[in-house]
Amino acid sequence: MKVILFSLFVVLTVQSSFAQVRQLSLAGRWSYRLDSLDRGMAEKWENQTFTNAVNLPGTLDGNSIGTPVKADSSLTKQVMLHLSRKKTYIGAAWYQRVINTSANMQNAVVSLERVLWRSNLWLDGKPIGSQESLIAPHIFSLGELKAGKHTLTIRVDNRKQHDISVNDFAHAYTDGTQIIWNGMIGKMELMNVGGSSIKTLQAFPSLAGHTVKAIIALQQKPVNKTYARLTIYNGKKVIGTIRPAAISKQETEVVIKTPDAKPWDEFHPQVYQLRAELLNDKGELLDVKNTTLGFRDITAKGNQLKINGRPLFLRGTLECNIFPLEGHPPMTAPGWEKVFETARAYGLNHLRFHSWCPPEAAFKIADSLGFYLHVELPLWVLTVGKDLGTITYLEAEAANIIQQYGNHPSFCFWSMGNELEGDFDWLENLVRKLKKEDSRHLYTTTTFTFQKGHGTKPEPADDYFITQYTEKGWVRGQGIFNTQPPDFKTDYSKALAETTVPLIIHEVGQYSVYPDLAEIEKYTGVLRPDNFKAIRNDLRKKQMLPLAPQYLKASGALTVQLYKEEIERALKTRGVGGFQLLDLHDFPGQGTALVGILNAFWDSKGLITPGKFREFCGPVVPLLRFEKAAYRSNETFNASVEVANYGGKIIREPINWTVTSEDKLVQFKGTLGEKTVPIGNGSSTGSFSVNLGGIDKATALTVAVSIGNTPYRNEWKIWVYPQSLPAYNQAVFTGSVDSAIQMLNAGKRVIFSPDVAAINGIEGRFATVFWSPVHFPDQPGSMGLLIDEQSKALANFPTNNHSHWQWWDLVTRSKSLQLDRLPFKTKPVVRVIDNFFKNRELATIVEFKMGAGKLLICTMDISKQLSERAAASQLRYSLSTYVSGNNFAPVYEISAEELRQLIR
Repeated sequence: MKVILFSLFVVLTVQSSFAQVRQLSLAGRWSYRLDSLDRGMAEKWENQTFTNAVNLPGTLDGNSIGTPVKADSSLTKQVMLHLSRKKTYIGAAWYQRVINTSANMQNAVVSLERVLWRSNLWLDGKPIGSQESLIAPHIFSLGELKAGKHTLTIRVDNRKQHDISVNDFAHAYTDGTQIIWNGMIGKMELMNVGGSSIKTLQAFPSLAGHTVKAIIALQQKPVNKTYARLTIYNGKKVIGTIRPAAISKQETEVVIKTPDAKPWDEFHPQVYQLRAELLNDKGELLDVKNTTLGFRDITAKGNQLKINGRPLFLRGTLECNIFPLEGHPPMTAPGWEKVFETARAYGLNHLRFHSWCPPEAAFKIADSLGFYLHVELPLWVLTVGKDLGTITYLEAEAANIIQQYGNHPSFCFWSMGNELEGDFDWLENLVRKLKKEDSRHLYTTTTFTFQKGHGTKPEPADDYFITQYTEKGWVRGQGIFNTQPPDFKTDYSKALAETTVPLIIHEVGQYSVYPDLAEIEKYTGVLRPDNFKAIRNDLRKKQMLPLAPQYLKASGALTVQLYKEEIERALKTRGVGGFQLLDLHDFPGQGTALVGILNAFWDSKGLITPGKFREFCGPVVPLLRFEKAAYRSNETFNASVEVANYGGKIIREPINWTVTSEDKLVQFKGTLGEKTVPIGNGSSTGSFSVNLGGIDKATALTVAVSIGNTPYRNEWKIWVYPQSLPAYNQAVFTGSVDSAIQMLNAGKRVIFSPDVAAINGIEGRFATVFWSPVHFPDQPGSMGLLIDEQSKALANFPTNNHSHWQWWDLVTRSKSLQLDRLPFKTKPVVRVIDNFFKNRELATIVEFKMGAGKLLICTMDISKQLSERAAASQLRYSLSTYVSGNNFAPVYEISAEELRQLIR
């Protein structure tokens, strides 16, 4: 590396008067030296001069410094664990810079906004101290600093300092989402805080009382007469002020009246600034500090969340420190604007920061947009409370969170960590201590837990409760959708029967979408998508690469439907205070968990538009309760209509409904008349029925509900099959492979549908892969169907090109065939999308020719209980008419032995 010396001598001009600049950036070129052998402290590197240069703020990875990581695109567990770093460095690194101050500094302070994990600072070779925090600035007091040249030397050690994480999964310190970087990010400042200065400024607004309690803590107890003047304003408008009041203690409490204050919430994110000025007895300004505040009253009354007295429902997703270009969170507004504005576009009002606390920039954007934030201590362990050093560290981090971020109105919810296990007495005591110190937030002991005796009901100190199930049952679809036939009337009321605080549903979804291989080109930063490349290489080797875009769209369309039903069930349930999706966007760690509608960059995968997503995930959502997805024409479609109204005001509008065919023609319509819809959920607005008797052929219908002169609407698909099927030329139907081969050799047309139990295949599962097939390998691992919807075989079975609810019964009573056992490629009517870690070529409906015979194989059960299974009966009819007709002309030839091997 080229040696750079002259650029490291930077002149920082410091003025003696407060009216002039007292806060100067340390951003720029620093010299550095890596200390991989950990010799720097013993060899006193603080007294040496470093020669190599690095740009700060930034990371070693961002400066392309570290040990190169060899690219590996083999489809192995190691490659698939997460994105790959291009360079890596874990250990101590030393950074150095010469500054030149033109004037004395009475009380100099160095502030480094975010460091991973421990830092030590020397001034001119003399030790100043050490800091360790993953979520708060590292601040060093230099004392009096004489004018002239000085050398700052900072040692940063990014090795694990405390056991805060299972397998380094916690997102404050992980290579799974962000990276274990070394460097300094965010603001780097040298400040002259003077003889009397404000250390912290805390604001406790009261919406009901129209006041703000301000607590001013000074760096030290004032020696001379000192006064504080406080002003609360928005733009140029002042809404409250306190004339200079004498301060004689190191910490002083002042109450400011604010009669004109307006409330803060998601619809009216009114943000104010509190300015505290420290004056001497001559009225001269000694110091000033500003902070953000908002007037909001967030409460938990029984099992109801309320904001400013109004019912609140959290529509949230997780933010797990996923920023693939930089490998660390944005420290300025633009990076966070994209996150929050995208989340808002998809109807969300809430973000959970999983096992970490974001920087100041995130809180500011959330304040301005009215987002409700859930913050967690940097903790995800199964041994809570066992290590005294870790306990001390966590208590210090909790104090840091209060001091640094507690004033933000967006900071509404606080958990001690993710899925914690261990000493719950210690956790409860910590929660009670924090509640006493800072009443501005609602608290929960842990964001769910698997520990026996916990997790199914609230802890004693909980203001709210996060879980995936209670003692009475599941509250998310992962425990339901693969085992219970789909209905659209059920909610989670039974599971919530005995909850006493608001319940937030934990990590809803986790439905994996097939990778978007076009995403590879987006990785232009510090991380390399070796995992995506490994999948691409595997598909190319298996001659399946052209299927990847289709797999993405089909698996994604199913995932959208699963998320829709998840969200609607939550919205239908009284007592549910909200949900936290996992995730709206992809999670690149833990085995490549591509569980998002959006990719890791918060960009669309083309699966659903924000507007369509908001139809079922927004402030106001029309809801429909009905029995099932598939009907026969002798039945009646009965539906009851509800509206989940969390839009901030009562709605008085007519409720209208339509039933539309695939050609967009309205078949039925009606109105429930004008309804008054209160704020909240669980209120029925009426019901309607549709006699399906006039439908004489298999039909897909769209049922829609809309609310008068508003943009709010929602829709659902149902399928109607004729009760009496017309006569048709029955094809030969058999469940025996021997019989099928015999009849094919005789030149017949055969539908071969063996007993599912006899097939050596992969069990059918309706929902896509849970989380990741790498992280959780012991699951069937399929990702929905890819259907040739134009095939004449399905001419009498209306379908999309992806799994939808009418396929549930057929999929769950099926096994898929592994077509890559064959020595040739074929084109199935219905493919099963295998997970991206195995990429087998699977199918449940496929056709072949054998000698003079023609064969259609269906490994879904279309033989048993057909009178009770409308979709199975209709599919059998569609396949039979196809095989009997002129369009049945298989292209690919299979031998008798190949057929036996395929089945057995």
